[in-house]
Amino acid sequence: MSLTRRLAALLLSLRDPRKVAGFQRLCGVEAARPAGADAPPPGEPGAAPDARADGPGLPQGKLGSCGARNGVSNGLPEAGGEAAAARAARSQSRASLPGRAGRAQRLRRNSLTGEEGEVCGVRNWPLFYLFCLGTELGNELFYITFFPFWIWNLDAWVGRRLVIMWVLVMYLGQCAKDVIRWPRPASPPVIKLEVLYNSEYSMPSTHAMSGTAIPLSLVLLTYGRWQYPLICGLVIAACWCSLVCLSRIYLGMHSILDIIAGFLYAIFISAVFYPYVELIDNFNQTYKYSPLIIISLHLALGIFSFTLDTWSTSRGDTAQILGSGAGIACGSHIAYRIGLMSDLPLDTLPLPIPSITVTRFGKVILRILIGMVFLLLIRIVMKKITIPLACKMFGVKSDDIRQARQCMEIELTYRYITYGMVGLSITFLVPWLFFFIGLS
Repeated sequence: MSLTRRLAALLLSLRDPRKVAGFQRLCGVEAARPAGADAPPPGEPGAAPDARADGPGLPQGKLGSCGARNGVSNGLPEAGGEAAAARAARSQSRASLPGRAGRAQRLRRNSLTGEEGEVCGVRNWPLFYLFCLGTELGNELFYITFFPFWIWNLDAWVGRRLVIMWVLVMYLGQCAKDVIRWPRPASPPVIKLEVLYNSEYSMPSTHAMSGTAIPLSLVLLTYGRWQYPLICGLVIAACWCSLVCLSRIYLGMHSILDIIAGFLYAIFISAVFYPYVELIDNFNQTYKYSPLIIISLHLALGIFSFTLDTWSTSRGDTAQILGSGAGIACGSHIAYRIGLMSDLPLDTLPLPIPSITVTRFGKVILRILIGMVFLLLIRIVMKKITIPLACKMFGVKSDDIRQARQCMEIELTYRYITYGMVGLSITFLVPWLFFFIGLS
C-alpha cells in the first residue's frame, strides 16, 4: 500500500464515529433504549438506523435558511415531523437505561433551535463533571469571566494581547469550518450529550483551537514577565488543552480527526501571528484613528466571510467574537488616551507572584462582582435595544424573537453592537468605574 493510501486510511480511521462512541463507552456513557425495546443499543451490530441522522454532507441538525426540513423550520422545532418524534422517543427512554448505568442525564438545550442533548446513562460521574468543566473552557461564560479577570486584576498588558490571539484563532477556525463543511459525528453510534453547537460544521474543532491557543499564549506572554517556573506553565497548558480536547469527544461533538486538526491549526496560527501581537496591540492603543480602522475591519471580516448555505450558530458566534475583540481594542485605545490604564514600567519586570492578603483578595472579589454585574446589565440592555431596532431597520417581523435572530442582518447587527459594548466596558467603562469608586 502506498504512503498516500495509508495516510488516507489513517484519516478515515480517525474520522470514524465508532471511535468516538468507543471512547464514550470507555468513559461510562451509555445510550438509553426505548421502553420495551429488545433491539440492540445504537452503535452495536444490528442496531436500527436513527431517523435523526442527516444525509451526507450536512452536519447534524443543519437547517435551511428558509423553509422546513425534518420537522424543523428556521431552527425552531415544529409540532410534527421527525424532530418531534425524536423528542418523544427520548422522553420515553428516560426510565429505560441499562440497569448498570447511572440516572438519566442530558446537558442544556440550544435556546435558538430547541434541540436537546440525548438522554443517556452515566456510570462515571467524576469524569462526566470533569469533561463538562472542560467544554465550558471554550464557551461564552468562560470567556466573559476569564479575560476581564486578567485585565482587571492581574495584568492588562497580557489580557489585551491574549484577546488578540483568541480573536485571530477563533475567527480563522470558524471560517475553516464553513469552507470544509464536514458534518458532526453520526448519531448513532455517537451519543450527543450536547447540542449547543450542533448546527455548526465540525472540522476543525474550535474548542480544541481555543483550548490550545489560550494556554499556549498565556505561557508565551507571561514567561519572563512574571516569575514562575516554565515547567509549571507548560504542565498547566498541557492539562488545559487535553481536558478541552477530550471533552469534545466525550460529549460526542467531534471526531478524533477534528480535534487533532484543531490542535495543529491553532499551533500554526499562533506561530504565524504571535510575533505581530505587540505591533497590533501598540497600534490599537496609540494610533489616532485606530478605532475607525478596528471597527471597519471587524465589520468587514464578519460581513464578507459568511456565505452560508444554511443557518448556523457559527455566524452569530463569529460576529460575537469579532464584536468583543473590536470593543476591547477600542476601549483600550480610549483608556490609554485619557491615562486611565497604563502598563507597568519595564524596570519592574519580571513581576513576582503576589501574595494573597485579605485586602488584596477582597478587592479582587469586589472587582469581579461589580464588574460582572455591570457587564451583565450592559449585555441585557443592549440586547433589548438592538434586536427590535435592527428588526425595524431591516423590515423583519419581531413577533418571534428567536426566529428573527436567525436573519443575517439582525444577527450580525445585534451581536456586533451588544458584544462590542461588552468589550468596550471591559477595558474602559468598568476600569473607569473602579477608578471612580477607588477600586483601581
